[in-house]
Amino acid sequence: MQKEQIQKNKEKQFDFILFITVLVLLAIGIVMVLSASSPTALAESGNSYSYVTRQAALGLLGIILMIIISKIDYKIYSKFAVIGYIFSIILLAAVPIIGTEVKGAKRWIDLGFTTFQPSEIAKIALIIFYAYWLTKNKDKLKNILTGFFIPFMYIAPIAIILVIFQDHLSVTLIIIAVISIMMLMAGTKLRYFLTCGTVGALGAAGILYYMAVVMQKGAYRLSRITAFLDPWADVKDSGWQIIQSLYAIGSGGLFGAGLGESKQKFLYIPEPHNDFIFSVLAEELGFIGCAVVILLFAVFIWRGLLTAMKAPDMFGSLVAIGITSLIGLQAIMNIAVVTSSMPNTGIPLPFFSYGGTSLVILLCAVRCIIKHIKTDKKSIKLL
Repeated sequence: MQKEQIQKNKEKQFDFILFITVLVLLAIGIVMVLSASSPTALAESGNSYSYVTRQAALGLLGIILMIIISKIDYKIYSKFAVIGYIFSIILLAAVPIIGTEVKGAKRWIDLGFTTFQPSEIAKIALIIFYAYWLTKNKDKLKNILTGFFIPFMYIAPIAIILVIFQDHLSVTLIIIAVISIMMLMAGTKLRYFLTCGTVGALGAAGILYYMAVVMQKGAYRLSRITAFLDPWADVKDSGWQIIQSLYAIGSGGLFGAGLGESKQKFLYIPEPHNDFIFSVLAEELGFIGCAVVILLFAVFIWRGLLTAMKAPDMFGSLVAIGITSLIGLQAIMNIAVVTSSMPNTGIPLPFFSYGGTSLVILLCAVRCIIKHIKTDKKSIKLL
């Protein structure tokens, strides 16, 4: 009885390193939202604190929900995996019909008291669904039909809705990348991705190019690519945002200009509190501040992978892998965009970029890796 109680207590343990890492990332993110959003907020509403107040409130809500959800057995999620998948498709399909347009993009649903982005819910729903499906069909993953083509067919409805009706290619790419990582970890052969995956990617790129040139659907993506290749070719339009971002990063130097002292946030970088908030951080906190944030994300990825390795079953491991990959990839892609290492994709920086839906959902999802799904003597020592 005593051994069973000890084991039970161990299984209730939190990964405090990961928990503190998330709290520190969130705290720095809220401070940066305050700094980056104040000029825009003042110009729009006359209140410099309008953005940060909402972000802080939703951050607190996310932490409370994260702690509450941590009391739920993760295995219950598998019972609602199919329902969650279907529900996410319905929500995404509803956006073109009842959605609200914000800054030229129709990707939100207005509930009256707040708006939310169904694509953020779809990311988590897909991770849980694929963890369930891959676990259920783990013996079929070596076959190219059942282990590669059929799994990707489940992404197709969501990808079609996102790309054609919401013009949201960046989320589609993130979803495909995360699911691919989960499939590889579950047992799908790498050569299927190197052969069929490459052909499929080239075919999709050709379709997108045709849509942009012939159908004039998503043509702005071509300007983003040309702006990436040579932002100074169109300084006042397509290249403006990345040039201002590079100015901000370059002027930050080693230690930065000081918190709140960014010049580029004064209506030079469009919406500096969103996708390009890392540029403001670089200008104000310098290389040292950037290195600290990148290190924190690296710790997050390490602890997430550790949780996945210690999981007692395949479902728990894949959920942890999926959420860790989602946050890690978004952080990598966002930093790559603001440093002009890849074309602009519109991916927010997790825990930093302004946006209530993303913040609350990510904090709730992190629960699956903050609470150790299983802890043995070795994992306890690593805590």
